[in-house]
Amino acid sequence: MQPKWIGVYPALTTKFTSDDKLDFAMFEKNLAAQMAAGVNGIIIGGSLGEASTLENAEKLELIKFAVGKVSGKLPVVMTIAEGSTRLAVSLAREAEKAGANGLMVLPPMRYKSDHRETVTFYKTIADASSLPIMVYNNPVDYKVEVTLDMFAELAEKPTIQAVKESTRDVSNVTRMINRFGGRFKILCGVDTIAMEELMLGADGWVAGLVCAFPKETVQIYQLTKANKIEEALKIYRWFLPLLELDIHPKLVQYIKLAETEAGIGSEHVRAPRMTLVGEERERVLKIIQLGIENRPI
Repeated sequence: MQPKWIGVYPALTTKFTSDDKLDFAMFEKNLAAQMAAGVNGIIIGGSLGEASTLENAEKLELIKFAVGKVSGKLPVVMTIAEGSTRLAVSLAREAEKAGANGLMVLPPMRYKSDHRETVTFYKTIADASSLPIMVYNNPVDYKVEVTLDMFAELAEKPTIQAVKESTRDVSNVTRMINRFGGRFKILCGVDTIAMEELMLGADGWVAGLVCAFPKETVQIYQLTKANKIEEALKIYRWFLPLLELDIHPKLVQYIKLAETEAGIGSEHVRAPRMTLVGEERERVLKIIQLGIENRPI
């Protein structure tokens, strides 16, 4: 099932056991909650999925497990975040063999590639696999911006179909539409500006707090796209203090704590990350518990 790049795509956390192994039982529990809420696809091994700490074999295990559980009802998208083109191509091919339905691809890691290098990187991956690709454009965290001029060159490749728009500049949605019309699907990748970007014409939302609050996330998307703005705003305004947990260096720990409180996750993270303690944990927990206490119906 190929992704349409429309709707809500959770960037799923990777669940671990207390002895640092993949926790497939908890992963399945969270996945079931996402599917019941009506998400439109899932993303494996992203930043929120602690990709930098996962072995490629573990990523492929997660893909195979997820593909088996969704049974063709949802597209399963694999994240490519590699420092070399060779490794990115290899992982893209392995993901396709494992049953992935699409790829979310970041620019080269740890090296700030220029225009020519970035475009060549994406084109090489597109040529190596038949899977549809969503470009992850996040210059704030990863230092390389995929510019409109780069997208003009990438448009030559039909499998490069979408962008996870994480520049944090909402006007970039309009720039993309003005330049390319509907050539690229646009998915907001920053929780705190998702409703704004959906109203400006974004097609979807690659969401983080959806991992703990899937129903509310899907409702905001559906209501906004149905132009029921006041109804969507009521949920969005309640949600914003929680959504702000997504724009912090410890978003993994924060969102995993929210998942735990919501009953569909655990706090276990992989080193060098460590679970929250002390005042920080109490502060974040207070935000989460207040949100759950006032959760909209």
